[in-house]
Parts: sequence; C-alpha cells; structure tokens
Amino acid sequence: MRYFPVFLDLNKKAVLVVGGGEVACRKVDMLLRAGANVTVVSPNIHPHLLSLSEQQALLWVKAFYQSEMLQDYIQVWATTDNPQLNHQVHHDAKQKNIMVNVVDDKPYCDFITPSMINRGRIQIAVSSGGASPVLIRYLREKLESMLPQNLSLLADFGASKRNSIKESLASVDERRKFWERFFSSAKIPTITKREQLESLYLDTLQDKVEVTSVLHWIQFNHDVENLSIKALRLMQESELVLYPANCPFEFVDLCRRDADREEYQDIHHLAGLIEKAKANKLRVCIFTANDPIASEMKLLMGNDKLIKIAE
Repeated sequence: MRYFPVFLDLNKKAVLVVGGGEVACRKVDMLLRAGANVTVVSPNIHPHLLSLSEQQALLWVKAFYQSEMLQDYIQVWATTDNPQLNHQVHHDAKQKNIMVNVVDDKPYCDFITPSMINRGRIQIAVSSGGASPVLIRYLREKLESMLPQNLSLLADFGASKRNSIKESLASVDERRKFWERFFSSAKIPTITKREQLESLYLDTLQDKVEVTSVLHWIQFNHDVENLSIKALRLMQESELVLYPANCPFEFVDLCRRDADREEYQDIHHLAGLIEKAKANKLRVCIFTANDPIASEMKLLMGNDKLIKIAE
C-alpha cells in the first residue's frame, strides 16, 4: 500500500491554491464542498473562480505567487502550468511543514486525491496510487451503477437515531444487530421518504433479537475469488476472525475491518478460542484449509452454523 487512505476534516480550515485555471477550478470546487476556507493566488483566474470570488465563496489574491504568502495554511495546491513555479511552491511548503499537492506531478505530492463517489454523508474513495486513472474511472462507474440513490437518505436517518436508539437498546451488540436487520430489510432499496424509514424503524425495533454467539466455518483455498456472496456477508458480520498460519492474507483482509483477528496453532488451540468466543457471545468466522480439521470442527461446533466454500 503506497498511500495511507484518510479523510481530512477541512471544514473552516485555510487552504491555498496557487494557480487560477481549469485545473484549479476542479480542486477549488472539491475543497469548497468540504467546507475549506480557500484562497486562490493568481494574477488572472478562470471565470468560474471569478464568479465564486464575487460571491465571497473564496478569497482571490490577484498577484503572482511569493514564498511569503505561505502563512497559516494547513494545505497547499500547486495547479499552474509552470513546473518550475509548482516545484517552488512545493519547496516552500516543505520548509514550513505544510502538506502540498503538485497536480499531475506525483513525486511532488504529500497526498493524492482519489476518485470520489458522493451520496450525502456517504463517501467512497477509489485510488490506484496514480498508477491507472482510466481503470479507476471504470471502477467508479461500476460502483456508481451499483449503489442505490437513497444512500444519502439512509445515512441521514441513521445519524438522527444514534442517540435515541440507546433508550431502547442498551448494549452496543444489540444496537449493531438491530441496524444489520434494519438495513438488510427488503424494503430498504425502494424507500424514498423519511416517513417510510421511520415506519420500518419502529417495526424492526419491536422485533428484538437476543444476542447469542454464532460460529461460521469457511474453508479457504488458493483463490479468494471462489468466495461466495454469502460467505463474504458472514465475514463482514464477524466480530472475531480465527485463522491458521497458512491462510492467505487476502481472505482475512476481506473480513470486517474492526473484527479481532487471532491465529490458531492447532485444533486444541482453536477449541479454546471457540469456547471463549461462545462465552462472550461473539459472531465468529473460522477459516480452515483441510477436511481432517473440518471433520473435527463439526464435533467442536455442534449445531452451530457451518459454511463451506468449495475448492
């Protein structure tokens, strides 16, 4: 992984953009949507930026860039068509420990901007680290076609219930399982109004489910693409992931990001980990590679759920 993915809070933060052309327009629009206080330095600017300046959406400094201008900014963008000037901006920013991006010049970038999909509060970022922009555009188009348009509505509703649901469901596990049932409802894809969500919310809340331990056994092989959709869903729901040393990282990495992960040494070690998981009422994903272990697993797990992925 060449770049560490992160979402920056730029709301009311000072950001400097050097250059006023079409490239600057794209970056400024993105920064303004994030709530940044944008200053553009350029002797001339694009009509779109001029309009934003007249609306006081940004500050236009009508001048050539000077090193002394780098004061109190947390982020700097160099967007001119003059490589020498862009590199000077980069040098000045580094001297002041300010994060800088020289557009389309990756060696002079502390960060890069991914391809973004926005659905209100929901943001999805896709990047190849600058290696293949066309491929990333293709992936973004595929994702755009798959994601429902009501995601923004769903996110706003979920945010509005973060405090009130605690009055009905005391534990984190209960609330997580509630939201899993809520968002997996067959009605969700067709909902377009908040009133419909409110009705579904109340119906789901009345159908309380006791928190219990659930164990899922997934037999892996050499190809992660053999995983079924059901297996992927169960892996994403797991709170604990148990795997042997020979389990490819690609399988473990597809599990829920905040799940605890633990490598087991043998069947006896695994048995102890399973007992602890049951005592703590955890949802567990257990990876195994061979049938001898699998047969012993059936004895260990009793009537718990078993999911096997064919090789």
